[in-house]
Formats: sequence, C-alpha cells, structure tokens
Amino acid sequence: MTRGVFISFEGIDGAGKSSHVGSLAQAFRTQGRQVTVTREPGGTPLAEKLRALALNEAMDPLTEALVMFAARRDHLLQVIEPALARGDVVLCDRFTDATFAYQGAGRGFDLDVLHGLERWVQAVEALPAGSLRQPDVTLWFDLAPETAAQRLAGARVPDKFESQPVEFFRRVASGYEARMQADPGRFERIAADRPREAVWQSVQACLEARGWLK
Repeated sequence: MTRGVFISFEGIDGAGKSSHVGSLAQAFRTQGRQVTVTREPGGTPLAEKLRALALNEAMDPLTEALVMFAARRDHLLQVIEPALARGDVVLCDRFTDATFAYQGAGRGFDLDVLHGLERWVQAVEALPAGSLRQPDVTLWFDLAPETAAQRLAGARVPDKFESQPVEFFRRVASGYEARMQADPGRFERIAADRPREAVWQSVQACLEARGWLK
C-alpha cells in the first residue's frame, strides 16, 4: 500500500494558504491518490465545537492552548491517523505550528508548557515510543503582516484572532520563523506576496522536489 503523507499549511491570517488546499488536493487525486482534506482547530464534530469556542470566546492563554490541544487530540485519533493508515494524503489547514505561533509567540504563552502538551497529544500508537506525529512537510506561506491586513480588510467579519493588531501578527510570524529554524527539514517556505499562480507553482515545485508530485 502507498504510504500516507501528511502535509500542513501554515501562515498568518490573510497569507492565502487556504486557497491552495483544494488545488493541491486535486493535483494528488489526478495522480490516483486518495486525499483527506481537513483543518485545525476542527476536523471532527467535537473539534469543530471547540473551534467555535476558541475563535470567538474570551479566555486566558492557558485555557486557549488547552482547547486547541484537546481539539487536536480528537482530530488526530478520529481523522488524521486513520487516513494515514489507509495510505491517504492528508492536507491539513494548520496544525501544531499554529499553536506555537499564535498562543506561544502571539499571546506570549509559556513555550515549555506548549512543548509538554505537544508531547502528550501527538504521541500516537502507530509511532515508536518517544516519537510524535508531525507533518511530513509544512508549507509556510510567509507574508508581511501589513500586506495580510490589507487583504483581510472588509473580507468578512473577523474572529478574535483576525481582529488583532498588526503587531500581534508580527509576533505570530516570528513564531513561525522559530518553528522553521527548529525543524528546517520539515518546512518549505513559500513567498506569499506574489500572484496566486506564482505561489501555486512554488507549492508544486516543493512537492515535486520531495517526490510526492509528478
């Protein structure tokens, strides 16, 4: 059976990452792969309820982090792990890097606590003891916060994260940078300040170089 592949999409709000999820899903399906498209927080009935709370209700940073990781655990067990076991390509709009970027760098929450939650939540039976489920590759759509804010202006009613000031997103972007530096082999940095077609070509090139797209 073809091995499952786990690909996450990351970036600040307005970076345009979500618009490429469907295109990549279609590219893999054209090659005969089964694809599971999902998102975080969310992806299961329980996790979607937690998503609504996390995006709209006021809560302190620890509560927010616990909600995110609770949703992630259910998502892993109910959706991601079964899909990888089937040999699917899993395309996930955000994963744990977002928690470190938003709750860690953005909110200034304790990174050691986040690392502890990451170790507890992402240890799954399919992996050797001590290993964590991480994406095989993370596509980081890197965009200046000022540009992202212009893109989002008037697009829709913002949730509590989208309505944060530009300085918050500068911190979030620095959080993504730190995660990439800690695990450079997993990340592909995509310059998201270009026309959509140019960004899509970069996405394709990254996955072709890894041998996952023809």
